[in-house]
Amino acid sequence: MAEYKQRIADRILERKVLGKGAVLIEGPKWCGKTTTAKQLAKSVLDLGDASVLKQSSQMIEISPKSLLEGAIPRLIDEWQALPPIWDSIRSEVDKRSEPSQFILTGSSVLPDADETIHSGTGRYAHVMMRPMSLYESGESTGSVSLADLFAGKTPDVQENKLEIDDIAYLTCRGGWPWATLISPKVALDQAFDYVDSVIKRDIQRVDKVKRSPERARLLLRSYARNISQQVSYSTIRKDILSNDANTLDEDTVADYIKALKKLFVIEDLAAWNPNIRSKAAIRTGDTRHFVDPSIGTAALGIGPKDLVNDLQSFGLFFEDMAVRDLRVYAEVLDGQLYHYRDSNGLECDTVLHRRNGSYALLEVKLGGEDKINEGAASMIELANNIDTDKMPAPSFMAVIIGVGKYAYRRKDGVYVLPIGCLKD
Repeated sequence: MAEYKQRIADRILERKVLGKGAVLIEGPKWCGKTTTAKQLAKSVLDLGDASVLKQSSQMIEISPKSLLEGAIPRLIDEWQALPPIWDSIRSEVDKRSEPSQFILTGSSVLPDADETIHSGTGRYAHVMMRPMSLYESGESTGSVSLADLFAGKTPDVQENKLEIDDIAYLTCRGGWPWATLISPKVALDQAFDYVDSVIKRDIQRVDKVKRSPERARLLLRSYARNISQQVSYSTIRKDILSNDANTLDEDTVADYIKALKKLFVIEDLAAWNPNIRSKAAIRTGDTRHFVDPSIGTAALGIGPKDLVNDLQSFGLFFEDMAVRDLRVYAEVLDGQLYHYRDSNGLECDTVLHRRNGSYALLEVKLGGEDKINEGAASMIELANNIDTDKMPAPSFMAVIIGVGKYAYRRKDGVYVLPIGCLKD
């Protein structure tokens, strides 16, 4: 049995379990939810097993409580396969009036409101899991801590061990836990298998709506071509139509995207809305992202060599990978990730905004001195536009790079941080 690689979600789950009767772990399939939950669980009801699900479907009508009996915390794996169990757990949590009773995992979002009686507010805590960050999978040294930077600690110069070929491979391999444990050549197949599973099976099952696998594939390909960009559904529709699709309206595009979001395949980046001094209008559209960059490269059928030979596309996919890692780190830092763009053309690829009000401006560049200078200048201009009478100044600013020898602080105060040195 492969050795368990520690996840950042372990720390979050341990804390959440102590505070609520039930904790729901959500995220894409294959990202390690069940394995992580089993590190804490003392008993398991596996609803992903067809025979267990069949028996449980009968028992939920006769004796729902019997499904919940077992050593605690009790793991209910793939709970969404049996929606009525949600209310049974909620009711049982009320009766027991103790924390640490249940852990649930799910690869799609909560069922529609009419399938449950109660939302679970006050009884359930939520943990979002994504594929592994480079620190979790062991490719990042973790020599630079975002938490330390928020605390005002300036790290010493740190060496980056990842080269451009490494970054290209890691982008295409993705953060799927199993892929980090097998040979590199076989590991690249995992994202292709994931995409095939999503378009041939999962998108049909998520809400019992019949959808075209070919149309789902075209949508994923269009998303990949527009990755890390602020484009509308209308633009995606036109892109799909230009690539041999039949008639297609914008509502259909929205329906497919909604289904993919329910499956945690797509995870767009919302706009940040700070208090600024300029009269520029803040662009509120989302930036398009997958939950893992390998979904996009697999959808397009490209590999590491293709990325190295097309640095412009590589830069956009690298940004997608950086967003994945920063989101993983933001979870444990009690923060969320956003992007910023305004009508004057000023932008910031990512903003890590914490619940306590502190935030960091983070530009993402594959590498190169000119690109680093461009990113630093953009962040400094944005920082100077922040109305610090109404909100604090950024805790720090950094250019996250893929290729570069060192992590260091520039004379203007902006950090240059290789993704291969980062941790939470």
